[in-house]
Amino acid sequence: MFLLVTLTGCGSLPPGSGTASASVSLPWPEEGQSAVEVEGIGSLGVSGEQRPVPIASVTKIMTAHVILGRHPLAPGDDGPLITVDAAAAEESHTRVESTAPVREGQRIRLRHALELMLVPSGNNVARLLARWEAGSQERFVGRMNAAARRLGMDDTRYTGASGNEDSTVSTAADQLILARKAMADPVFREVVAGTHTVVPGEGRSLPNTNTLLGRDGVIGVKTGSGTVAGGNLVWASRVRGRLVLGVILGQATGAGPAAAKAAVLDQGAKMSAAVARWLRERGR
Repeated sequence: MFLLVTLTGCGSLPPGSGTASASVSLPWPEEGQSAVEVEGIGSLGVSGEQRPVPIASVTKIMTAHVILGRHPLAPGDDGPLITVDAAAAEESHTRVESTAPVREGQRIRLRHALELMLVPSGNNVARLLARWEAGSQERFVGRMNAAARRLGMDDTRYTGASGNEDSTVSTAADQLILARKAMADPVFREVVAGTHTVVPGEGRSLPNTNTLLGRDGVIGVKTGSGTVAGGNLVWASRVRGRLVLGVILGQATGAGPAAAKAAVLDQGAKMSAAVARWLRERGR
């Protein structure tokens, strides 16, 4: 469904982004909710009711934001060593959620751990990082919610570090705020732009769940899917030097994780291509 959105500064704009004043036709999803903005132009609008819904592994953006806020890395810096505990190793064998293969006692650099969490979407590594940083996942979740409040994400509530819990909820508008902040970190940008990472100690490649990378300027950010949450995507692209950020939530809910992820990636491909085409046609 194509909706004509007249841009008159709609939506939440970052400081200094300006006010959009044009018309753009985008293939907004017929279900769920979404939001898009362009650096230096502003919001391209929102679709759907902006109410809190489960966001699945999109949660890991906040997990990474909190980790990097408390343990900053510079490009080229792999950070401290993290020892894989028994819980993370045992959870890597489950087939009921997305995990990354790790072994108890392994020592992994923070940068690599972030890759294992964000690229193949390792839930077990997200929880490992939470325990490493805060002593317990529960305490870390408190830091996630505090960060959300500081950012003005008023419709967001985190209950876990991985997103495996349907009780973690947010809106497209709130996740756009977080994406803007997270993409300001150069290490986060590098990690989410990676098409793959490797299994610790093996070298076996693990592909990024975000298969839009490299298409229409897409450089990130994160997918998330579940039966209740449906398909969710936060995407970033760079077109004609401008950073484009978009969020799509709640695609194909009830269809199962695989079908939901396919649905949201299909919708994300249409949206990112349409925005890129609009910017290029107008010489923006």
